[in-house]
Amino acid sequence: MARIAVTDGMATKAKKMLKKAGHEVVDEFITEERLLDGELSNFDAIIVRSATKINSKVIAVSEGLRFIGRAGVGVDNIDLKAAGQAGIMVVNAPNASTQSVVELTVGHLLASLRHIPKSDRSLRDGKWEKKAMKGTELNGKNLGLIGFGRIAQGVASVAKILGMEIHTYDPYLPPKVAKSFGAYLHKEVDSLFKTCTHISIHCNLTDETKHLVNAKRMSLMPGKKSGITCGNHIVNCARGGIIDEDALLDALNNGTITSAALDVFETEPLPDGYELLQHPNFHGTPHIGAATLEAQQRVGIDISKAIIECLNGGVPKTIVNKEFLN
Repeated sequence: MARIAVTDGMATKAKKMLKKAGHEVVDEFITEERLLDGELSNFDAIIVRSATKINSKVIAVSEGLRFIGRAGVGVDNIDLKAAGQAGIMVVNAPNASTQSVVELTVGHLLASLRHIPKSDRSLRDGKWEKKAMKGTELNGKNLGLIGFGRIAQGVASVAKILGMEIHTYDPYLPPKVAKSFGAYLHKEVDSLFKTCTHISIHCNLTDETKHLVNAKRMSLMPGKKSGITCGNHIVNCARGGIIDEDALLDALNNGTITSAALDVFETEPLPDGYELLQHPNFHGTPHIGAATLEAQQRVGIDISKAIIECLNGGVPKTIVNKEFLN
């Protein structure tokens, strides 16, 4: 029997699955102080979401820990190299939240173009600003997807139905994949910005992608398509830090960017006085891309299956630090 820490919550069905497999499940948030005191030495595995940070210092004092499960896609809250060097296998659940993030991304796009958040705020203030809320359609516009993995492909499928032209930048993507979606694959990210009035982020946060969306690139966006001045719009439901948020605020203030919607931020939770929240053409959500009942059920089941496979001596297909393992 193994001891498994579940620190950021998980669906009841998934916890029952672990218990049925004969393992002890401790469902409790563990503070950073306790992590650094070596509390994970008492566990064989830990399952986290984004709140718990497993850095090199935590790993160094977690002797006995063998597996880390990330209930979701992104693993930037886990030091993969340090885990691998300590012989700790890291696995994730990349498929479970795809549909939920696709739907939120499209929702943010539609909300931005049709002024849904702004109109709601106006109505609550007792105003009837019908003429001021004239929007634009997604139909006929160029959608630029930075990264073209599962979620971006899902967004592309919906956007095509809505009549959008699909463009993408992904230096690791085989051209045939883009072609199969009828998407134009750009060789340079600047080319994508020059072509697209609507940009959606779908890549991981790395040294290469940090502040990839900056003032210079936002200034390249055309603002027009087929004679229609539709403005420039940016959505990010991937990872905070890919957009330079100070530059985004400046771009909203000077009119370079018409609207922006973020589900993820460079600092979470947001600091007091976060200025983007005060801009009328910005709206955001508190990192809820995977926060649907369906996704939470799937992600819990998927990561529980992966951890059970690990504990049985297997190597799940969703291992993310294989190259670092001793």
